[in-house]
Amino acid sequence: MLCNRVIDCLVAGFVVVLLSSNGFTSGTETDLFCLRSIKNSLQDPNNYLITWDFTNRSEGIICKFAGILCWHPDENKVLSISLSDMGLKGQFPRGIENCTSLTGLDLSNNQLSGRIPSDIGGIVSFATTLDLSSNDFTGPIPKSLFNCSYLNILKLDHNQLSGEIPPELGLLGRLTTFSVSNNLLNGPVPRFPNLTNRADMYANNPGLCGGPSMSPCSSPPSNGPHTAVIAGAAVGGITIAAIGVGIGMYFYFRNASMKRGKRDDDPEGNKWAKSIKGKKAIKVSVIEKSVSKMSLSDLMKATNNFSKNNIIGSGRTGCIYRAVFENGTSLMVKRLQESQHTEKEFLSEMATLGSVKHANLVPLLGFCMAKRERLLVYKDMPNGTLHDQLHPVDDGGEPMEWSLRLKIGIRAAKGLAWLHHNCNPRIIHRNISSKCILLDENFEPKISDFGLARLMNPIDTHLSTFVNGEFGDLGYVAPEYTRTLLATPKGDVYSFGVVLLELATGERATHVSKAPEDFKGNLVEWVTKLSDSSKVQEALDVSLVGKNIDGELLQFLKVAQSCIVPTPKERPTMFEVYQLLRAIGEGYVFTTEDEIMMPTDTEHDGGLEELIVAR
Repeated sequence: MLCNRVIDCLVAGFVVVLLSSNGFTSGTETDLFCLRSIKNSLQDPNNYLITWDFTNRSEGIICKFAGILCWHPDENKVLSISLSDMGLKGQFPRGIENCTSLTGLDLSNNQLSGRIPSDIGGIVSFATTLDLSSNDFTGPIPKSLFNCSYLNILKLDHNQLSGEIPPELGLLGRLTTFSVSNNLLNGPVPRFPNLTNRADMYANNPGLCGGPSMSPCSSPPSNGPHTAVIAGAAVGGITIAAIGVGIGMYFYFRNASMKRGKRDDDPEGNKWAKSIKGKKAIKVSVIEKSVSKMSLSDLMKATNNFSKNNIIGSGRTGCIYRAVFENGTSLMVKRLQESQHTEKEFLSEMATLGSVKHANLVPLLGFCMAKRERLLVYKDMPNGTLHDQLHPVDDGGEPMEWSLRLKIGIRAAKGLAWLHHNCNPRIIHRNISSKCILLDENFEPKISDFGLARLMNPIDTHLSTFVNGEFGDLGYVAPEYTRTLLATPKGDVYSFGVVLLELATGERATHVSKAPEDFKGNLVEWVTKLSDSSKVQEALDVSLVGKNIDGELLQFLKVAQSCIVPTPKERPTMFEVYQLLRAIGEGYVFTTEDEIMMPTDTEHDGGLEELIVAR
């Protein structure tokens, strides 16, 4: 199981690298041409594609087309196309090949006919989902599907496909769903390395053999090996190789873990800190003019050589140390996990992050490079993380008051909305949680770690989180990420919705203390279950109930629920989340100075009142 997860994650990392290296995150004319050619090649008797109006050339307009999901809501770059149940007629639309960053295609339950293109493996080569079921496609299943090596879901059932199932499909090691039932297929069924064949996957194909509830296949001719045998041998080779890589990765991370343990037991400080002592004279590049000049030597002295006793937080991007200087000043120093970026790339990222200024973001004060180490200097946040304030270890403190929780929710939403809509360049956080929302001396929330995901090596990051049994910050990751492998603004909205649930319920994202003992789900699943049974009020923090604020609490919870719906398109934008929360807090003093931002775009045309009702 460990081997499978490591290999699966390694491939996921490569998908991210390949897509980003080809510049797939910026809008191009090819995607507009792609959708226009699709519309022109299909008959649309029910006018479902009437929203595909190409007269408006503004950036992001195609993201509002029916069935289109974009990489970013304001860029003309298509992530997936879902045109199921529209009654569409015609042949497979070859124009799809111009949507070069496509990761999902669903044309199911239509009246499409003709052959599936023989080169479909090149048309949708990066697809993780391909659903052509319930149409009238004829001819063979193309062998080129083997080239779609990132496929998780392949559905070709309920068509009129004939011939053998290409044995090469057995090499699609990421498949979790496969169906070719109700066709005219014959010959042996393939064997998949990570998918168990079931009878329903092949039902109503009288000519198939060698699968569940099927007759055994006849012996292959003596003049040469059967292709299925060849495929089986290839699968065996791939499986053995995968096991070998998995074992290697297991021992690599185990050794790394042992090294970390030895480092923490070192009474004189971390070994990595010792290794850079020869670089003490290196100056810290100061971004904020108000910060005194300092060197690496000053940072080491202020953190007691980066002692583990000075660690005040840790996460996917690295550890944070409190640095206390001789003059009494306190700062935070983040040691980034090892990055594959060159010095030039790192300096470029620092220049960008250093220019990002907002009242609800933790300001980057400076940075330092020593050998392969990357150290970031931030303003100190005396009240720690929102997570620790909401979920104290000793459970002896007073619960956080509602007015403070509401203020934190509004101001944190304001900071994240600014990153999404007003920052230039716009930034997707990718790792929002209550642990990355820090609180200053006045309990003003400041979002940390923004922009750092781009400094991490995607393969190393995914591997380390998978090996440690996590997937990002467990409990906060949007459900579509495991399918698309892509960070989006709506993914941030989902994660922030979980933070809002924490504020309203007082429960942790991964564990619900009030839930029955037999409940094994996370906070999102618990609140959703209560909502489905009309008992959502039971989710509210008992310390807040009965204080004449129940109406505000339920409104707040409703906003949180709108953020965690499974379908990304149905979630509000962060600007809308900010406005909805601000409307709830209109009666409080802390909203009077909150200016209303005017982003360049939103995804919803309806007003706030309409959105609240809809949610």
